[in-house]
Amino acid sequence: MKNDTNNFEMRKLLIIGASALQLPAILKAKEMGLYVAVADYNPNAVGIPFADQYFNASTIDVDAICKVAQDFHPDGIMTLATDMPMRSIAAATSMLGLPGISVDTALKSTDKWEMIKAFVSNGVEAPQYLFLSDSQDLQAHRGEIRYPCVMKPTDNAGSRGVILIQKPDELDSAYQYSSSQSHSGHVIVEEYMQGREVSVEVVVYHGVPHVLAVTDKLTTGAPYFVEMGHSQPSQLPEPDLERIRDLASRAVLSVGIENGPAHVEIILTADGPKMVELGARMGGDCITTHLVPLSTGIDMVKATIDIALGDEPDLRQRLHKASAIRFVDANVGKIRSIGGEEEAMLQPNVKCVQFFKHVGDEVMGIHNSLDRAACVIAQADTVGEAVSACEKGVAKLKIES
Repeated sequence: MKNDTNNFEMRKLLIIGASALQLPAILKAKEMGLYVAVADYNPNAVGIPFADQYFNASTIDVDAICKVAQDFHPDGIMTLATDMPMRSIAAATSMLGLPGISVDTALKSTDKWEMIKAFVSNGVEAPQYLFLSDSQDLQAHRGEIRYPCVMKPTDNAGSRGVILIQKPDELDSAYQYSSSQSHSGHVIVEEYMQGREVSVEVVVYHGVPHVLAVTDKLTTGAPYFVEMGHSQPSQLPEPDLERIRDLASRAVLSVGIENGPAHVEIILTADGPKMVELGARMGGDCITTHLVPLSTGIDMVKATIDIALGDEPDLRQRLHKASAIRFVDANVGKIRSIGGEEEAMLQPNVKCVQFFKHVGDEVMGIHNSLDRAACVIAQADTVGEAVSACEKGVAKLKIES
């Protein structure tokens, strides 16, 4: 644990989590001159050396995080790109009277059953759904299920446990897979929505949603729908984008977000845009930490920190560029060698290359976002140029199994 004799003069920020996902927030907070503490169950988390103080506590242990908050007494508490810690943060900020979402909003933003009920009760367009609490519930309601449909855990993220079910004889195995990825064992069955999928990055300030970007999404498709690429700005026609921005704004308000970021996922169906889900936090997959600033010039990480501290965020767009990210898979088997980063970075418009797998890791195919091996991020004048730069960068990467 580091000590700073001047920390009592500095504003203090508690960041829940110290993994690579949180590193951009830790670095930005230090850049802002804040005294930063992190809480994580893993004493070897990569972000810890960059913080001023470390607390050993699980991000999803509400009581432990509240105890950390009591001991540290921060001016603000936040996280990036992870859903379940929002319950801990909401409890801690409510306890200390700090800016943040309510405990009720945290539940509606992390439990897909509570979320879709909030959508429906507030007139927010959403898919037809069925909640299943256990295997007996499944047997009791299997006659109500219409195919094809999508099953997902009520309380997980990163495409974990999400699966397309085409016909009745796939139902039981799909339930075993999906419920095994649910912390509570609960799953939800939804109509299979088809169409272009986008994500919407939103910052709500004093009850007013500000849409920063609409992002086109590339996924593996059925059955697991793992995200393999994103690009901004969306290439959908403006009338569709207007409806998407309106739906996203109504959705974040329906779950009670009044101050803070939101990551909203929407499918543009033949009947218009419908909600997939949302998180009361910044989006992952480098969308908000890299793509948003590269395409708009808006520092969404700083805006999120500012709101957590009770300050007004700067949401003025300074750029009108394009940005993209493409993820990389790897052949099934144990990774024997990794290379090509320098060659990829030499490609015009490529801004960042990251590896998520290491030599010796076992690759089992792409079933969720944790199975991806690497990514390339680019910025250009047009989306086509940005995507092309990513693809050229990806071609230079060598991941051998």
